[in-house]
Amino acid sequence: MTLFLIVLLFVLLLISVPIFAAVSFSTSLAMMLFTDTNPLIMVQRLFGGIDRFTLMSMPFFILAANAMDVGGLSSRILRWARALVGHISGGVAMTTHVASMFFGSLSGSSPATVIAIGKIMYPELLRQGYSKNFASGLITSTGSISLIIPPSLTLIIYATVTNTSVGALFMAGLTAGIVFGCVGLLYIWLYAKMNKLPRQERAPLPELWESTKSASWALLVPIIILGGIYLGVFTATEAAGVSAIYAIFIGMFVYREIDLKKLYQLCLSSAVTSAQVMILVAAASTFGWLLTVGQVPQSLAHFLTENFTTTWSFLLFLNVLLLLVGMFMEGTSAIVILAPLLYPAAVAMGIDPIHLGILIITNMAIGMYTPPFGLNIFVANSITKMKMVESIPGITRFLLVSLIALLLITYVPQISTFLPNLVYGT
Repeated sequence: MTLFLIVLLFVLLLISVPIFAAVSFSTSLAMMLFTDTNPLIMVQRLFGGIDRFTLMSMPFFILAANAMDVGGLSSRILRWARALVGHISGGVAMTTHVASMFFGSLSGSSPATVIAIGKIMYPELLRQGYSKNFASGLITSTGSISLIIPPSLTLIIYATVTNTSVGALFMAGLTAGIVFGCVGLLYIWLYAKMNKLPRQERAPLPELWESTKSASWALLVPIIILGGIYLGVFTATEAAGVSAIYAIFIGMFVYREIDLKKLYQLCLSSAVTSAQVMILVAAASTFGWLLTVGQVPQSLAHFLTENFTTTWSFLLFLNVLLLLVGMFMEGTSAIVILAPLLYPAAVAMGIDPIHLGILIITNMAIGMYTPPFGLNIFVANSITKMKMVESIPGITRFLLVSLIALLLITYVPQISTFLPNLVYGT
């Protein structure tokens, strides 16, 4: 049954059947052919997969992200980032990177970050003397950090399929995302120094103050979310509702870039996105349930723990596997399929579930701009007008930099576990 289920699933994925349809159909067919289970169980498992408290936060975070996306956030974040780091060597590239980190954490969407920041900064990077390869690689890669820094949908999905704390994952994602981003900033600084690229004039204090004040309403979103969870004011689910109301209020009454028509459109768009994610989670839950019935996770855990006797070799295997998967599969889909399989083996090897989640999601973030099918590549090429072959050299340099950050996150687990351990005392 297991071989039939997995082969059928990948055949359907290869012929471009939608993920939820491929997972649901392969699960249903395998259940009917190889078990005597009542087909009504399939319906119950579909509903049970989304009848989870942690998933209540997802529609609200999606709504908050969309509200901030259409509320004039990107221009204010860019102005603030330029005033903050524009005078440092590689300042224009650093501005792009810092703005992408903040915008990505608010929008929660890697492609949206590439579009919002890239379309403004790519021409500016070229005007400042950066090569097309470097500029295209930069805007392609920086948006992926949105998968790691909270509030991230991928973190919520991992928490749902593994019954891990969303709040703990958010805290882990914050520190891991900062490390991931700082490695990129260090490379940008070294590149600018080696190529003697010009620096911009330091922003005067009034401009720094004004840009910070203008962007402060947007910058408060992650502070409200993580601060509220950290201080125990509200849970991650309640934080989602607070952030959604806050984002809509700021967009309508402070920035005044959201009117009633835009509010209706962003609510509709958020509902559609939520439905798409929910149906994927529902289908994946049936897939995971059938695998569990067939003892697949337990068998895989036994196989891996027998063949990988050290934690470092197991983590290396995970990275290689996940990087390969990330080349061909979108992050959310990969998580709902692979996390239930890898989780038992990782726990058996003594790996912290929080660390495992950050490790998986960091690999998926890198997969967003890994050739040949990284989604960010196609989004960025629509801005740069470059062909895939032309953009690969620039992407490769940032892939290598990201792999250094991945190794740090992999083999220094305290990067991921420090804040959760501090707050929850585990």
